Amino acid sequence: MDTKYIGNKKFYANVSRLAIPSMLQQLLSSAMGMVDTMMVSAIGMVTPVGIASKIGNICNCVSFGVMEGTGIYASQFFGADDKKNLQRTFGLSIILNLVVGMLFFAAIMFFNTAIIHFYVSDSEAIANAKIYLDLVKWSYPLTTCALAFNYFYRCIHKTSVSMWIGIISMSVNCLVNYILIYGKLGFAPMSVAGAAWGTVIAQIVSITLYMSYSLITRQPFLGKLSTMLDIKPFFFKKVMIRTYPTIINETLFGFGTSLYVKAYALLGTKVTDAYYVANTITNMFFSVCNGMSVSGSMILGAELGKGDVEEAVKQSRWFLYLGIALSGVLGIIIIGASNILVSLFNLSDPSVVQLSRGIVRVSAVRVALRMIVVVIFSSLRAGGDSKFLMLLDCGIVWCVGIPLLYGLILVLQLQDFVSIYLLAQLELVVRILIGMRRFTSNRWAVNLTTELSN
Repeated sequence: MDTKYIGNKKFYANVSRLAIPSMLQQLLSSAMGMVDTMMVSAIGMVTPVGIASKIGNICNCVSFGVMEGTGIYASQFFGADDKKNLQRTFGLSIILNLVVGMLFFAAIMFFNTAIIHFYVSDSEAIANAKIYLDLVKWSYPLTTCALAFNYFYRCIHKTSVSMWIGIISMSVNCLVNYILIYGKLGFAPMSVAGAAWGTVIAQIVSITLYMSYSLITRQPFLGKLSTMLDIKPFFFKKVMIRTYPTIINETLFGFGTSLYVKAYALLGTKVTDAYYVANTITNMFFSVCNGMSVSGSMILGAELGKGDVEEAVKQSRWFLYLGIALSGVLGIIIIGASNILVSLFNLSDPSVVQLSRGIVRVSAVRVALRMIVVVIFSSLRAGGDSKFLMLLDCGIVWCVGIPLLYGLILVLQLQDFVSIYLLAQLELVVRILIGMRRFTSNRWAVNLTTELSN
């Protein structure tokens, strides 16, 4: 069957081949994150580690902005079978990601306490978050470079490589956390420092595996250093025209969403504890959204790189209707499983348990709406519509999301966090309404490979 709403067998086979490994990697990452949260919750460190991790997430967001921009070209160069420019793009990605990682390393080295204090005022939480960040900052350059490898494997349609490397590194993270947090195998208990060491060691394993495997198998995005570093001003300017907006977007988006956590902290540590537990659970279901985003950007980007704009537009419609169907399924599953999933954390405070359950149920709405958003975004990203994406993403966060959330808490002084969290999802509704107009206009469907010559 091949209609406006339902794709053919080849389409769904391609989506499955690309999406399922990414979904599994993200699902396993979320599952490992859940185990981590269980470990730190057992020692009363959910909020300190959560706050510290949020700062690391901003670094990842900026790095992801680099990869969104350079990845636009990487996907289309792969579709056009242009290895030389694919390798140049990878070289530029590594350089930019190293810069990002080192900048965040320096920020934590010199402004650690001030940054933490911006998000939380509790002295004990600040002290423990500082211990965590003092160690985990060493992982930032490793994490950003690993993301470059991860993203380029997506661009060349080899998502299973990242899945297996992700499984190994995440397993190492959990194992080291267990040994060092609780003091097993002869090690002294290290509490929150043990969690930090788990992250650092896992990232060392991850980047080592990526580099070794890529060199041994001679992946197409790896070439001679002279080729990868042959980044002439014309090439740099053209790629960065579409990369600057994604970097700015992800930076503002990452910082903006971190302000949500600051707002939640205004309601007390019980709210933040419940939020971090519920957010860990929700991330498991976001794995499906992530898989759809990856497969959409890669498949549509390759079609555009081949010059088949009409086919890319047709397949984007198939992605949209598939996303709508999946959003309904995910919402039902989350609501049905909310009690069981929260019970896995063995929370001692009944009020935190009840609040966590309520947030997870609201997250069913959040995940369903997010699924539609990522389908729209993946299409716009595939065609390099980065400036409009910046407006749609961080623009909505700062103009709608943040004012709405702080207005509910500080102006209307609402205290029921479940209701606040539900009303905050109006931000996603606005994003969908504006994004659909751009999506249906087809203005995003552009072949970018013609902009650059060999």
